Amino acid sequence: MEKYVIRGGKPLVGDVNIGGAKNAAVAILPATILAGGKCLIENLPCISDVMASLQILSELGASIRMVSRSTYEIDTSHLDSTEVSNELSRQMRASYYFLGALLGRFGSGQVAMPGGCNLGPRPIDQHLKAFTAFGAEDSVEYGQIHVRSEHLVGGHVFFDTVSVGATMNAMLAAVLAEGTTILENVAREPHIVDLANFLNMMGADVHGAGTDVIKIHGVKEMHGCNYSIIPDQIEAGSYMVAAAITKGDITLHNVIPKHMEPITAKLRAAGCEVEEFDDALRIQRTGELKPLKLKTMPHPGFPTDMQPLMTALLTLAKGTSIVTEGIWENRFRYVDELIRMGASIQVESNIAIINGIEQFSGTSVTVPDLRAGAALVIAGLAAQGVSVLEDIVYIKRGYEDFAEKLTSLGGIIEEVETEKD
Repeated sequence: MEKYVIRGGKPLVGDVNIGGAKNAAVAILPATILAGGKCLIENLPCISDVMASLQILSELGASIRMVSRSTYEIDTSHLDSTEVSNELSRQMRASYYFLGALLGRFGSGQVAMPGGCNLGPRPIDQHLKAFTAFGAEDSVEYGQIHVRSEHLVGGHVFFDTVSVGATMNAMLAAVLAEGTTILENVAREPHIVDLANFLNMMGADVHGAGTDVIKIHGVKEMHGCNYSIIPDQIEAGSYMVAAAITKGDITLHNVIPKHMEPITAKLRAAGCEVEEFDDALRIQRTGELKPLKLKTMPHPGFPTDMQPLMTALLTLAKGTSIVTEGIWENRFRYVDELIRMGASIQVESNIAIINGIEQFSGTSVTVPDLRAGAALVIAGLAAQGVSVLEDIVYIKRGYEDFAEKLTSLGGIIEEVETEKD
């Protein structure tokens, strides 16, 4: 089993390039099904969720050609299946985007119940609500979700909760449906806008992405295109927190500063200096960390994916911080691991009360999910002594070359197979 061995105590200094957005890529790759032709996708992050998505496309009958490490040509002209394999779909939550894309193009799709990180129940009732509004029927048997429709028509959907997954899946199903679709109370994250832009490049007619109402006029057919995915907001935020927690000075390249505003605002409030450029950010910290009150919310609020990293950071603040998780009910499972490193955190329901400590202490911890894994890595980089992280496979679902990039910034982090290594 692969592990990270981290020797902490060194400030991270230097420049780092941010890759393509995971949360955009895992929806844009299934969306290529709707083209029925060749798409050239650039700025794809080299992470396990993307590799699994490409494998699913290949198994469905797509022709895939690797142009470079971050660029793939995908030809979905001759797909010969509408059923995603059980093994692959259970590897990641985002496999459910194949339902919307397959339903939109072929009127049928089958995917296993989604896998990925265990952050609590991940109901897909809002996804199915949208598909039903378009005239589809659904069934769940033996853990397999099957949706089908003889004729998709546009519909009016008001989502009961703001859901990124349901918003994107409804968009995928609606672009080829007959007539007009109106989606209300939708998610507004940057990756929603990126998916809409990609669909429009393929010939769709989508308006309003980035607001809480999206209007889609169905088109008869779509075509291939060339597209470059936006930079990853959460990867960028992770390196910003890494600079803050180690009293470092990092310049991030290939970022969209506007997308970073919810994160930047909290880091400034915590005592960090952040400079913004056209497509870069510089973050540094020289003084003490200040305690904060923070609540995760749908965009443009503070992103839930950044919560574990900010909790790790606020553990070193002078005073008491309160972090409220407003999205996932199981997101504080990693706190026990931070406590093993010396943190003083009490969790009551969806609220964490953090009493600041002087320093983390290196020890062995286990990674429970993707973003918690990143939080434990940065805690290890700030700790006194050596930390060993187990189950780092979760981290590779969402971070490209994480250890290598941190090493280039002066961090001491190594990937090993066993404790002996």
